[in-house]
Amino acid sequence: MTSRTASCPNCGAPITYKWSSSVQTVCEHCRSIVVRTDVDLKHVGMVADLPADASPIQLATEGRYRDKAFIVAGRIAYQYEQGTWNEWRIVLDGGAEGWLSDAQNDFAVSFRVKAERLPSVHEAPLGHRLAWNGKQFTVMSRTLAHYAGVEGELPFEYWDKTDVTFIDLRTEHMEFATLDYSDEAPVLYIGESVDFDALQLRNVRRFEGW
Repeated sequence: MTSRTASCPNCGAPITYKWSSSVQTVCEHCRSIVVRTDVDLKHVGMVADLPADASPIQLATEGRYRDKAFIVAGRIAYQYEQGTWNEWRIVLDGGAEGWLSDAQNDFAVSFRVKAERLPSVHEAPLGHRLAWNGKQFTVMSRTLAHYAGVEGELPFEYWDKTDVTFIDLRTEHMEFATLDYSDEAPVLYIGESVDFDALQLRNVRRFEGW
């Protein structure tokens, strides 16, 4: 962790980037989206109100994935025809980064995987098979999601999106992969579903009745 403190270019309040790999953050005072460049910080927009959800996860929630502790550093929220879901950026001990997906209390952890060539959004219809890391994945669903907002620190600029296509794939052993078409070049994430209790979460949101 390498912190850097500067002033919000919109309101002047102090902004701290807790992780050296972070490119974008949200000012806690004026809700400006602030992007870090090689020279300075720039104000690129404002955060809309995030959709209400019942996720127990929040910024600074801590937990464990396998043998590594992690902390939640940021969030991207999406809406789709069945509701909402969150992609939480997690930073693990040792500096590795991944994503904790939270969709109606179904949880999964995934990591970005580099691949030589990924299919375009039109080249991966339902039932299509693709191979990565020596495993065969089958396209199980295609989701058109609406970008709903961000909070916290992200490792890339992500603030001017509208609708985004995601393609989810599974192996016969239910390992999963996701093709993310947020940008012109698709990005591949591979991971697995996880039980809530196995995450050993701390500093979670509390709800009435807990």
